[in-house]
Amino acid sequence: MLKVFNCDLHIHTCLSPCAELDMHPRALVEKALAAGLDALAICDHNSSENVPYVMKAARGKNLAIFPGMEITTSEEVHFLALFDSLSNLNTVQEFVYQHLPGKNDEDRFGVQAIVNENGEVEGLSDKLLIGATDIPLSDLLNFVHEQNGLTVASHIDRESFSVLGQLGFIDASINFDALEVTPLTGLKQAREKYRDLSNYPFITSSDAHFLKDIGKAKTKIMLDQPTLAELKMAFTMKNGRCILEQ
Repeated sequence: MLKVFNCDLHIHTCLSPCAELDMHPRALVEKALAAGLDALAICDHNSSENVPYVMKAARGKNLAIFPGMEITTSEEVHFLALFDSLSNLNTVQEFVYQHLPGKNDEDRFGVQAIVNENGEVEGLSDKLLIGATDIPLSDLLNFVHEQNGLTVASHIDRESFSVLGQLGFIDASINFDALEVTPLTGLKQAREKYRDLSNYPFITSSDAHFLKDIGKAKTKIMLDQPTLAELKMAFTMKNGRCILEQ
């Protein structure tokens, strides 16, 4: 039976250097439940090492977790890669790490903490997660799709690190599955503002880096269950699945 799921498909953890350390798996799961969310996508910058712990923290709770990552292309475009399995995500993670130069400077960029479901620190990543890979956007999108992932252009209404801000347009050959806007724009206004992109589905997300921001933006999506296959049908408006933009 179809029902409306409250989804926030862009949330960071304390692994992202620009996120607060309080964004550890157990805390963000508790905050998401308190905010009335049904599904999250965990999308740290160029990394997914906290995703399994968030999934463990959510086990047995009424909260679905989509494994994901926010990848930075060589053009410094951010996009979300969403998966239904850790194995596919890990394949992309390995590929991204192979093409992510540099090492983190904690004093300059922040701590990148890998924290388990009990709030215990498992380690610190020394990779330059805030940086950009050396892979072009089109190649990364194709690779994610080859691993059965969905791709969402991050915060297209921002000047920095968005496909429109960096490239100025979305070429027809760039095959995003959906476009994300910030809550400052919202879905209704996005349809007015980006009429030339009317063929794309839109979502809005919190892009939370702080606990207080989780659930401040959500997309209501009609699904049978919170799976990637169902999400893909909603993006393409098939079998009654759809994004509710009102």
